[in-house]
Amino acid sequence: MRKKLFIPGPVEVVPEILQAMATPMVGHRMAEYAVLHRGVKEKLKRLLETDTRVFLATSSAFGVMEGAVRNLVGKRCANFCNGAFSDKWHDVTRRCGKEADAIKVAWGEPVTPELVDATLATGRYDAITLIHNETSTGVMSPLPEIAAVLRRYPEVVSIIDTVSSMSAFRIPVDELGIDCCIFGVQKAFALPPGMAVFTASDKALDRCKTIEGRGYYFDFLEFAAADEKDNTPSTPCISQIYAMDLQLDRMFAEGLDARWKRHQAMADHVRGWVADRGYGFFPAAPYRSVTLTCAANTRGDDLGALKKRMGERGYAFDDGYGKIKGKTFRIPHMGDMQLADLEEFLSVLDELLSPS
Repeated sequence: MRKKLFIPGPVEVVPEILQAMATPMVGHRMAEYAVLHRGVKEKLKRLLETDTRVFLATSSAFGVMEGAVRNLVGKRCANFCNGAFSDKWHDVTRRCGKEADAIKVAWGEPVTPELVDATLATGRYDAITLIHNETSTGVMSPLPEIAAVLRRYPEVVSIIDTVSSMSAFRIPVDELGIDCCIFGVQKAFALPPGMAVFTASDKALDRCKTIEGRGYYFDFLEFAAADEKDNTPSTPCISQIYAMDLQLDRMFAEGLDARWKRHQAMADHVRGWVADRGYGFFPAAPYRSVTLTCAANTRGDDLGALKKRMGERGYAFDDGYGKIKGKTFRIPHMGDMQLADLEEFLSVLDELLSPS
């Protein structure tokens, strides 16, 4: 039985997007592909509110996250860690042979502007990594305030993961001054997994020129050279790019303001359900994600059993991630999901949670 996805990614993909992926193939060095690539790139610039370089990579977001570390860390990197995926990014940074420190924050807490300022004031770092919306804990760190701090440290290159927030939340890349903004497409973007998008400012590309050992597949300078021809350094996932082209059109047809408001409304609805059912929240109120709610299992429910029963009813349910599995559960509200979808899912949860 196919399960309807109510997990924090991959999320449900609408049929017309899947159909777009069946568009007849073109060669990636043909003029037809360059037209497609250029159109998608310009639409992405509109979404990201940027005039800087936007690149398409055939990989998960973590491929580009590793690539960014290899391209942009010269002296030492500050990896801000407040959940499973930011912890992993520190591990990746070290495995790439880079000098790095894990700036640890308790799971469930945000990375704060004050912490970023205190860290960079030491003068030890020329790059930082930060996950805007930590999917493992449902914590959204205050990116605009952090960006204001980063502007005081022009020697530091900012590498920001927006995997589970991009398109659900306004992230004006140029206004914020982000040097490298990275996201995958299987979460708030509501596409099948397999492609990542990233930006590179002039400062980032200048940094690349000073770095040895960038590799090839994710060499930002190779991407920049290919970008001059509206192309990619190696064979791209063309079917995914057809889907992204349509999805961007769908986003603009909905209206970005309307899309952001829809995500906030769905978040408010789920938060209300969590509170009404007597559960707690893992993150504090100001830092709760707009794309998924991480609830604390204060009622002591058997979440493993609940996950199994939801699966039997045709719904994929998440019972927490990593060291907080079973202690928390996550309900997504992102992508093309509508309030009616959430109401359907939550009604089944209510039925299964009711005393028999």
